[in-house]
Amino acid sequence: MLSKIKTLAFQASATADEHTGITETLVNTIVGFMGGVPAELVVFIISLFPILECRGGMIAASLLGVDYWLAVIISVVGNLLPIPFIFLFIEKIFNLLKKTKHLGKLVNKIEAKAMKQSSKVTKYKRWGLLLFVGIPLPGTGAWTGALIAVLLKLNLKDSVISIFLGVIMATAIMSLSYIIQWITTLF
Repeated sequence: MLSKIKTLAFQASATADEHTGITETLVNTIVGFMGGVPAELVVFIISLFPILECRGGMIAASLLGVDYWLAVIISVVGNLLPIPFIFLFIEKIFNLLKKTKHLGKLVNKIEAKAMKQSSKVTKYKRWGLLLFVGIPLPGTGAWTGALIAVLLKLNLKDSVISIFLGVIMATAIMSLSYIIQWITTLF
């Protein structure tokens, strides 16, 4: 019976990791590269990165043995810290970069990709943005959610609240790695 529960826990972990495989690989690489740096700082830095965000921070925290509640706080703060800068400066930065030959193409691709993913946000506004940020899948998260909110010119207050709640939701979902680790240590 106990081995069946342990097997189910590992299968659930593998299913959750199907969507975080790239993230986990990046996190493992960064964690290895930052050997000797305090675990909490590694989690914070990883949470700042686009693509990795809080899901990467929670994976790193789990790998590094950071206390769960401390990991949540660090990951959320690290993930949210860049968001005001995106709201304030991304349009100006993008407009400046569009004037260059190679970076202009890159900016256009980034905008096109963000807009391609914006249909649910456009349709459901704040709830769509919350779910877009909160469901930890590749290409979603606070960075892309903030970019979409800026490009669609959504209400700033509603967008900030939706992104904040979405980050909390994504962090809760990523907490699964801690729960699975805890369950497997019981057996």
